[in-house]
Order: sequence, then C-alpha cells, then structure tokens
Amino acid sequence: MGGCISTSSQSTCSSGSNGETVSSSSCLGMGLCCRKRSKRTFSDHIATLQHLSSIPNRIFMNGKSRSSCIFTQQGRKGINQDAMIVWEDFMADDVTFVGVFDGHGPHGHLVARRVRDALPLKLLSFLNSCQTKEDGSSGTCCNGDLKTEGAEAEKDGLIEDDFSSLWRDVFLKSYKAMDKELRSHPNLDCFCSGSTAVTIVKQGQNLFMGSIGDSRAIMASKNSNDALIAIQLTVDLKPDLPREAERIKRCKGRVFALQDEPEVPRVWLPYDDAPGLAMARAFGDFCLKEYGVISVPEFSHRTLTDKDQFIVLASDGVWDVLSNEEVVEIVSTAPSRASAARILVDSAAREWKLKYPTSKMDDCAVVCLFLDGKMDMESDYDEQGYSSVTIQSNHSGTAMESDDGQNSEPSFQRNMTVRSSEENDSFRRLPVEVITTVGSVLTEDQNWSGLEGVTRVNSLVQLPRFSEERPNSGSIS
Repeated sequence: MGGCISTSSQSTCSSGSNGETVSSSSCLGMGLCCRKRSKRTFSDHIATLQHLSSIPNRIFMNGKSRSSCIFTQQGRKGINQDAMIVWEDFMADDVTFVGVFDGHGPHGHLVARRVRDALPLKLLSFLNSCQTKEDGSSGTCCNGDLKTEGAEAEKDGLIEDDFSSLWRDVFLKSYKAMDKELRSHPNLDCFCSGSTAVTIVKQGQNLFMGSIGDSRAIMASKNSNDALIAIQLTVDLKPDLPREAERIKRCKGRVFALQDEPEVPRVWLPYDDAPGLAMARAFGDFCLKEYGVISVPEFSHRTLTDKDQFIVLASDGVWDVLSNEEVVEIVSTAPSRASAARILVDSAAREWKLKYPTSKMDDCAVVCLFLDGKMDMESDYDEQGYSSVTIQSNHSGTAMESDDGQNSEPSFQRNMTVRSSEENDSFRRLPVEVITTVGSVLTEDQNWSGLEGVTRVNSLVQLPRFSEERPNSGSIS
C-alpha cells in the first residue's frame, strides 16, 4: 500500500510482504517504494485497530527490532508520559515508521499513547486514499534506483518533488485528523492535556519527517574525514521562534517567560496567566487552539547517503541535558546496538543528577534507528544485561502497559527547558526555580502552582480557571 504518482513509464514491483508479486505502472528513482498489493487492502489495517499489539514488526515497549532499539524510563515527576514506536514493513518491505511522543497535562500519558497508536494508521489511510484516486488513471510503483542523464534526470527530479509534495500532504492531513479525533474523543479530556510528536517515515533512501512540539530527531553522518557529526533533522517548535510568536500574538495569545525562569518562553491565554505551555505546537491543548497553538507539523524530506549512519528520536528529557553531539557519541560508542537506547537514557539520567541535583528528572524516551538495517547477535546484548525483547514478545504489549501509562520494564546544545545553578547565578536568582509536577490527574478544585515543590520546568505551569466574570470574547468553545 502507498501513495502513488502517475507517470507514463512501465515497470513491475517486487513482491509484497505477503509473498505475492504485484504489478504497477511506474517507478521513481531515489529508492522510493510504494508497492501495490492485490489482496492486502487498507481495510485489513483498519480491522487490526483493536489488535495493534499483534501486528508483526511493530514494537512500542523497551526492546529491539531488526534495525532499531527503543527504551523509555519514567522520571521523578509521576506517570511516564512518553510513548514511542517502531513499525517496520509499515506499508511495504522497505518502509519503516518511527515516532516519539511526549505527553503533558493531567492526561498527557493517555494522549501520547493514543497518538502513538492512531497516527500511523491515519498516515496509511491517507496514502491509501491517494492510491485509490491514482488507480483511476495510472498507478505508481516507486521502487529502484533509476540512473538517468540530462533531460531524464531533470524529469525524475520533478517527479521526486511531486512525491515529496504528496508526503507533505499526507502528513498535514494525518496530523489534522489526529487532532480532530482527540477533540471529539468521548473518554479523553484534552482541554489542558496534549502531546508532542516527532515522526519519520523511512522509505528506501528517503526520510519524510513531521514534528510538533519540542521532541527532536537527529542523524549521525560521516564527514569528509570519516568522523561522525550530528545533523539536526527537526526544529524544537517553541513559542519564542519569531514565526511561532507572531502567529500566537496574532491570535490574541500571549508569549512571555516567568520572572523566575526567563529562558523558558510560554504560551498564555489572553485573559489569564495560564496554562503557560512551553511549546508552540502540540496535539490537544484545546484551551489554547484558538489562541495560536496549532497541530500543523513542520514537514521535511531528506535523501539519505552512504555516509548517514543512524537516527535518534528522543523526548525533551534527553535534550534538556545532552547536546546533539553528545547523543551521537553515546550511541556510536555503545557496546552493542541493541543497548544503545537504554545507555542513552542512562546517560541522560546521570546528567540530570549532575547538572540538576535538586530537580526532578523528566521522563525520557529514545528510538535509535540504524540505517544499514543491521543489529547485533543475541549474545552481544544478552552479555550486556540488556532485555532482549524481540518483536514477537512485544505482541502482548497492550497487556503489559497499564492504564497509568507504566511499562512492565522500567546544532542546539540543550533544549533549554531547565537550567543549572550556574546558569541561575548569571540571572542572580536562586539555584533552581520550582515548577509543580504535571504527572498526576488533578480535580477541578485543585490548582497548579508555578512555585510549589522542586521539579523540572514543565510544559504547563497551571490549569486555566474559568469564572462567570470572564468576558464572552475570551470564552473557548
């Protein structure tokens, strides 16, 4: 299954994951692949919506797959609100979907898990819709590395641009549909809860990326001297970015930092110093959706080269304390690939204790995707004491994931949502400013204080409190 672009050339696709050989009408270069399948339709994917844990090659608990490892660890602020996923053979044999989602607010852990489960299916749905439309004219199989020269190369470049535009459209529609589903969800209150998302579809030698919030993706690549360098793939979408701040202010929202945390810009309602969201885009957070916070993803497309080695996606609990370069160094020097994600989280935990000894560590979630598609032998990571959770053993994952979100297994320098005592000295303030935890569900009568308890700077400062004195113009439907 996949999106299709019409061209006039003819070609034949290789067999799909079900072992059948299917023909299609055209191929694009750059390793793009969208295989048609004669028997496996999108309805098959929809039928598995209630059985996601049994889908082959899909993992979302601590463990490893054929080409990746994933690991999450709860912080010290309550429920683990991070979620992650690797879905290999996502829509064809050489297509992989990866994502990290960081929830916030009273129900953030539920929002992150819902997005993790539903967003990939929405991508499949819109790709299938594109394919269905194209079937009316001529289909497309994107498979192969065509070598053309002159006018043919230019033509292929135009087709590639069209295919990138197709993926952009699919990401935009999927994110929009995801947010719409959250707004109307009967059992999930997303008014003051939400989630970030950093998602990548690797299709052949192409990366299609969509992200909102401050979770981040980077890539390790070799330079001309064969030394590993860090390349940041996504932008941390924070309220102080000029274009983000301009949009929010245009929608009557306010952007400013608290006096006690001058380096953390937040989004506030026009009539209340709440909720103080530390990101400009997110799923959910409907109390701010009329005031400039959006769920439109930042989309980008990148073509891989032989110098590109691996990709790391992580929530801000990692980027708060580790730089891009440090992350690349940690993953590249891990004793085994299967242990890389866990070692990175362990490293982040140590940095939290060293840099912020009086601050509560944030949740951390990491996905490491190795671009050569290779992993270690079983003995390599068994000897390291790493939990060798295979794809098959994760098929019972939903039973292992409790309602509170807990698992059975436990070019920017930093993300700048926390600061050390040294940094505070430069602001002539106390060593660590204090913000309340957002991990547990609060009742309507409870309020979140921005200066209560010692913890990390959270995505939200407090819940908005509405009263009858509120002007009609400020009401939120």
